[in-house]
Amino acid sequence: MDSINQQQPEENHKDLTGTEAGKKIKELAEKADTCYFCTKITTGEPLRTRPMSIRKVDESGSFWFLSANDSHKNADIATDKQVQLLFQGSENSDFLSIYGDATISTDKALIKDLWNPILKTWFTEGEDDPRITVVRIDTQQGYYWDNKHGNTVAFAKMAVGAVLGKTLDDSIEGTLTV
Repeated sequence: MDSINQQQPEENHKDLTGTEAGKKIKELAEKADTCYFCTKITTGEPLRTRPMSIRKVDESGSFWFLSANDSHKNADIATDKQVQLLFQGSENSDFLSIYGDATISTDKALIKDLWNPILKTWFTEGEDDPRITVVRIDTQQGYYWDNKHGNTVAFAKMAVGAVLGKTLDDSIEGTLTV
């Protein structure tokens, strides 16, 4: 039996590298705005997963988050810098998985740049709260699942495929190497 990917009449796999990969990472991450931030991924212990709001992402595949220096996340990173970020930008597309290395900084200028007043909920002393750290993730590898022409076209192709009994969808997926 053929895999679902082999039943497609259209190309549905495209690996991206360099600038093209970085742009796809930025596009999909910004659509999601939040992710599941997973630590302890190489320890053999259960993953520690928590939702996190992205403060910044760039086209080289680097991410920035604000985190408390006394958080479990920061403690996990101190013992295992490898992390996994999982994104879902919409119900049927814009999926992204990022594996990378985390570093922690207390750079005050960067904290000021990434600050948003709503963060005072967690950092009650504001942007000068002594507990604030910046967690930077540098992508080592990634994988994406998306559609080529938007959700409307993807839905139309699926509907036609269902009527015809054929695998017609607008999906595209592949590795991301920055």
